[in-house]
Amino acid sequence: MNLLKSLAAVSSLTMLSRVLGFVRDTIIARTFGAGVASDAFVVAFKLPNLLRRIFAEGAFSQAFVPILAEYKTQQGEEATRTFIAYVSGLLTLVLALVTLIGILAAPWIVWISAPGFADEPDRFNLTTDLLRVTFPYILLISLSSLAGAVLNTWNRFSVPAFVPTLLNVSMIVFALFLTPYFDPPIMALGWAVLVGGLLQLCYQLPHLKRIGMLVLPRLNLKDMGVWRVLKQMGPAIFGVSVSQISLIINTIFASFLVAGSVSWMYYADRLMELPSGVLGVALGTILLPALSKTYASADHGEYSRLLDWGLRLCFVLVLPSAVALALLAEPLTVSLFQYGKFSATDALMTQQALIAYSVGLLGIILVKILAPGFYAQQNIKTPVKIALVTLVFTQLMNLLLIGPLAHAGLALSIGLAACLNAGLLFWQLRKRNIFQPQAGWLVFLLKLVVAVLVMAAALLGVMHYMPVWSEGTMLWRLLRLGVLVAAGLASYFATLLLLGFRLRDFSRRAVS
Repeated sequence: MNLLKSLAAVSSLTMLSRVLGFVRDTIIARTFGAGVASDAFVVAFKLPNLLRRIFAEGAFSQAFVPILAEYKTQQGEEATRTFIAYVSGLLTLVLALVTLIGILAAPWIVWISAPGFADEPDRFNLTTDLLRVTFPYILLISLSSLAGAVLNTWNRFSVPAFVPTLLNVSMIVFALFLTPYFDPPIMALGWAVLVGGLLQLCYQLPHLKRIGMLVLPRLNLKDMGVWRVLKQMGPAIFGVSVSQISLIINTIFASFLVAGSVSWMYYADRLMELPSGVLGVALGTILLPALSKTYASADHGEYSRLLDWGLRLCFVLVLPSAVALALLAEPLTVSLFQYGKFSATDALMTQQALIAYSVGLLGIILVKILAPGFYAQQNIKTPVKIALVTLVFTQLMNLLLIGPLAHAGLALSIGLAACLNAGLLFWQLRKRNIFQPQAGWLVFLLKLVVAVLVMAAALLGVMHYMPVWSEGTMLWRLLRLGVLVAAGLASYFATLLLLGFRLRDFSRRAVS
C-alpha cells in the first residue's frame, strides 16, 4: 500500500467534504446570521458532536483499531468477524442508553454547557428542543465510525473519507428547501443532522459486505477481545474527555460574552478545520492502522520511519497553511460568510478568532500524528496524562486572555494548549526511544522557512492590489480569493522545487 497515494485520496475526499461544509456554513450564515437562533444550533450540535469524538473517533478508535489490526494480522478472518460483532453489540447498547439519557436530560445539559443561556428563556428553550432532535446523531455517527475504522484497517480509506459529505448535503438540502416547513426555521438544521447521520451509516454497509466484515451486532461480555477494548477505552475516554471538556468550558465562557460570540468562534473554527481535517485527520487516519500493523509485526525501525514520514509531511503542508490562514483572515471571512444577516461586524469578529486559532494550527495537527505513536502500541495512559496538563494550561490561558481579547482569547488559548500538547507528546516519544528522527531535519526546516516567507510575500503583494473585499457578488469575491490562494500555492511549491524538494521523496509503502 502506497501511503502517499492513500493520503492523497483521503485528503481530496476530505477536501470535498470541507468545501461542501463551507457551502453549508455560507448558506446557514446567510439565512440565520450570527444571533440567538444560530447560537442555539451551534450549542445543540456541539454537544452530540463532542460525544461523537469521545465514543467514536476518539476513545473508541484509539482502543479498537490497534486490537482490530492485531486480530487481522494474527487471528484470522472468522475470529476478526466475531470480534467486530461483539464490539458493535456493546457499542450499540451503551450508545442507545446514552442517547435516551441525553434526550430526557436535555434542559439540564444545556444549563450546564451554556449557563449564560438560562437568562434568556427563548434561547434556552430553543437550544433544548434542538438538542433533543440532534442527540440521536451520536448513536448513528458512532456506528458509522465503527464501520469506518474497520474499512480503514482493510485499507479502504476512501469510503469513510467520503462519508462526511453526506451530512453536509443533508444540511444544505434542509437549509435551502425545507426551512419554511419548520417553526422556528432553525429546527430544520436539527433534523438535517439526524438524517445526515443515518445516511453516513447506511452508505458504508455495502462496503463492509464486500470485504466480508458486515456482521450483526451481538452481546458477549465474556469475550477477551471486548474486555481488552474496554480496558483501553477507560483511559482513552478520560483522555479524549479532557480535550472535549476544555471545549465545553470554552463554550461556557463564550456564553457569557455578547450574543454572537459562540457563532463567531464556530465559523472561525470551521475555517481552521479545512487544513486540520484535510491534513491532520487524513494523516492520523492513515497512520494509526499502518503503525498498528507495523507494531504487531514487531518492526520497530519501520515504526519510527513511519512517524518521521508523517511529521515531515505535516510540516511541509501545515506550516504554510497556518501562515496563510492568518494573512487571509479578512478575504476568507468576508468572501465566504459576509452576506445577508451576517454583518461586517460579524466578519470582523470571526477574523479575530481565526487569527488566534491559526497560532495553534501546527500544534493541533501534530497532536493527530504524535498521539497515534502511543495508541498503536496500546499505550493510552501517557497521552491522557499529557491531556490533563493541557487542560489545566488551557483554563489558565482562558482566564488570562478572555479579558483583553474576549472570544479571540478563548480561541488563542486552545491553540497555545495544542502546541504544549504536541511538545509534550514529542518529548515522551523521544524519551521512551519510541521515535528516532531521521537525518536532515535542520536543513529540511530551514528550507521550509524560506518557502513560507516567499509565500507570505507573494500573498501580501497580491492583496495590496485587490479591491475592498466586501465589494461585488459572492462569485466575484470567490474568484479573487481563488487568485490569492493560487498565488500562495504556486509561490510556495515553486520555491520548494527550487530548493530540491521532490514528490518521490515522500513516497512510502506500508504493511497491507
